[in-house]
Amino acid sequence: MVKLFAIASAAVLLTAARAEVHTLTLRQAVKLAMKQNPDLILARLDERQAQEKAKEAKDPFWPQIVAGSGLAYSNGFPMSIEGSAPSIVQASARQFIFNRAQSLAVAQTRESARGAAISASSKRDEIVFRTADLYLTAERTTRAAQVARNQVSSLEKVLDALRARVAEGRELPLEARRAELNLARARQRVEMLEGDLESAGRSLATVLGFSAEDRVSVVEEPLDLPSPPESEREAIEEALRSSKEMRRLESEMQAKGLEIRSHRSERLPRVDLVAQYGLFARFNNYEDFFRTFQRHNGQLGVSIQIPLLAGPGVGARVAQSEIDLTRLRTQLQLVRNRVELDVRNGYRAVRQAETARQVAKLDLDVAREQLSVLLARMEEGRASLQQVEEARFAENEKWIAFYQAQTASERAVLDLLWQTGGLMAALQ
Repeated sequence: MVKLFAIASAAVLLTAARAEVHTLTLRQAVKLAMKQNPDLILARLDERQAQEKAKEAKDPFWPQIVAGSGLAYSNGFPMSIEGSAPSIVQASARQFIFNRAQSLAVAQTRESARGAAISASSKRDEIVFRTADLYLTAERTTRAAQVARNQVSSLEKVLDALRARVAEGRELPLEARRAELNLARARQRVEMLEGDLESAGRSLATVLGFSAEDRVSVVEEPLDLPSPPESEREAIEEALRSSKEMRRLESEMQAKGLEIRSHRSERLPRVDLVAQYGLFARFNNYEDFFRTFQRHNGQLGVSIQIPLLAGPGVGARVAQSEIDLTRLRTQLQLVRNRVELDVRNGYRAVRQAETARQVAKLDLDVAREQLSVLLARMEEGRASLQQVEEARFAENEKWIAFYQAQTASERAVLDLLWQTGGLMAALQ
């Protein structure tokens, strides 16, 4: 049993040794998130893959040259091998000259690559918002935890004073028990806030691409955010203009339109450049069956293909793509309505959160003035230490409420900036 405990303790120590605390400002955290967030890296890989697919679709319009050998012994007539006459060396080349369907497919893949870039940009904005949101949560929890520790200190003084008064017979024992309960609750709050702070730090570390064993420690600094748009209508127009999701759907609609045109172009003629070279040998009996023998042989020309009967498949593919296009139009309208509704709610939330912050600030100012009055009275002998510490406890409660209101106001502004496309500029 002792041995198992020693092994477990060693494992805990090794884990703690591997864990690392990163102290970062908000802007440093945002830069790291844009550099090494796993979700953002995956989105950029999708963007890169879409770009490579566009290059692949363009490939048939470049010359495709294959060289090799069709060396074989002939007994009798020199028959073809895989479509080519027996030869010591053979080479062939092929290239699309006119293929409208493939040209439109190339344009479609390029548009899809543009849509993937928009998706990556949208993911970047989302990661930046998540980083800022978690950072503000950690910063607010840090301040609240410090205030809660101050409350514990005040309640300990109150409990000591009450115990002395109970011993002197000037207070009922019930008052001391009530003070003990308040102190226990305050210590419980400190424990909960410290747990929340550790959780927020680890969550922020994973968003920044660090290990789940690491933790991010925030730096308390004023966050100078720009003011939201002056009017709700202006905010809606900016959000609609900068919406990455709408731009992505518009890109998908353009790509789908090119796909429809590509399907319809399958009925058009196709022209390919073809070339072939062969180095023949006499032991393949060419002189026995042909009038003359020539060692070096080549041909260069075009292959023209005219579809005469395409079948129902073309129409079916066009119909399916048109259904997809109609679905995208519907999704675009839904997203447009959602963006407008979210901005209205966000704009209203900013105003309400700012009002709540101002009310919390006034409430805090009143509590601070009350504490100042009690401190002056205590110096004159007209107030007890218990009254002062209780007032200090109440002031700390107002500080916690103010921090919560301030964080809610900053988070509402960040959310509106995210929706209107101004988040990156605000945090850089």
